[in-house]
Amino acid sequence: MPVLETLSHVVIGTSMAYFLLLMGSGLVQLRRSRTSLGAQGNATYGSRDSAAHADLTLYFLVPCLNEEAVIGPTVAGLTRLAGTTTLVIDDGSDDDTTPHARAAGGGRVQVLRRDLPDARQGKGEALNAGIAWVRRRVAERGQDPAKVIVCVMDADGRLSDGALDQVLPLFANDAVGGVQLQVRIRNRHTFLTRFQDYQFWGLAAITQFGRQVTGTVSLGGNGQFARLSALDETGERPWSASLTEDLDLAITLALMGWQLQTTPHASVDQQAVETLPLLLKQRTRWYQGHMMAIGRVPDIWRAPQLSNARALELTSYCLVPWLLDLPWSILFHYCLIMLAINWDQIWVVADGSSIALTIVAAAFYLLAFAPALAAGWIYHRRDRRFALLKSLALANSFIVMNYISFTCAWKALARILRGETTWDKTARVREAEPVSI
Repeated sequence: MPVLETLSHVVIGTSMAYFLLLMGSGLVQLRRSRTSLGAQGNATYGSRDSAAHADLTLYFLVPCLNEEAVIGPTVAGLTRLAGTTTLVIDDGSDDDTTPHARAAGGGRVQVLRRDLPDARQGKGEALNAGIAWVRRRVAERGQDPAKVIVCVMDADGRLSDGALDQVLPLFANDAVGGVQLQVRIRNRHTFLTRFQDYQFWGLAAITQFGRQVTGTVSLGGNGQFARLSALDETGERPWSASLTEDLDLAITLALMGWQLQTTPHASVDQQAVETLPLLLKQRTRWYQGHMMAIGRVPDIWRAPQLSNARALELTSYCLVPWLLDLPWSILFHYCLIMLAINWDQIWVVADGSSIALTIVAAAFYLLAFAPALAAGWIYHRRDRRFALLKSLALANSFIVMNYISFTCAWKALARILRGETTWDKTARVREAEPVSI
């Protein structure tokens, strides 16, 4: 089937090129900044106080819905940071989220309570309520919005110690509108949670470093810093109703000409989802939001503030689910079937030689697993406490774990076609005490 063969070659080639470009660019950025892959490999989280930063004022927004299991340590860690204001947005919780937050903050935390029918309309709406509160407070205090930084934290998020010393100086560049921290998974004690850490710490972080070149680092929902004056430019409600309101905000800020950056010297940790059904629910929401971002592509190419390089990078990222993930979920199996059908021809070409067959098998293995193996090696270098052989073994499971991505991508497409836009929050697990490993 020539058409499928051609599509397979195109998808494989495009995927490899995109992977090599972003990962290679990320490694080059680290080298230029004289930073090792192991930076932050031994970071601790939420356990140390921080000095105040005179030039900038920082407000933390922590949207919550039934987060009593995790909100305490998060608030305790944030309120330790001198010269900052922490606002917990209780989005209609029916548990003890607010009492736990107040107890942990020791009088240093503010709580904004939202009730039905206004509450539970999605994370974006909760954040918009929070930013309205921040704007009122900034006006009352006579603060300059250009010198005010707003940081969005998930209820289970904790900044690495000294993070503000690395993040806030980036805003000395007036063109920088946002900074996104790399994510570390702290409950990485099972295969499923370790694999999520491998994705965040060994894959996503390096590609984010690569996006520094174009200033189009993608914002996430945890450890997301933004200049208030940049948020003000987006309008009264910076965060949209998108299922990935963070990605939508990143595109909006880029369209306005703001640069989005990151740093290898600070990070944020969070809980991983511990069960497969919950992981499928979470990733389906992420996929749906990412896939819906395709609607922003025309705006990207019409924006006069964007260079061609920035527009191309943003467009490529928006199209990943459509041009790579969905097609590959079909073409991957086509390649396996064709390999099985043509195995006798491979045997003939090898002339029955075990050496030739070994070479053929090795070539196929390297072609199929090279990106995952490279990411496994990087993951080991990012945290040498996880042995190289274990990292490579984890990388080999990437092909199997792709079925999670395939499933979520098709579920997301089905939801889009049915017009479903309901928002499902990620469930948390109660921790006995803060974990910094």
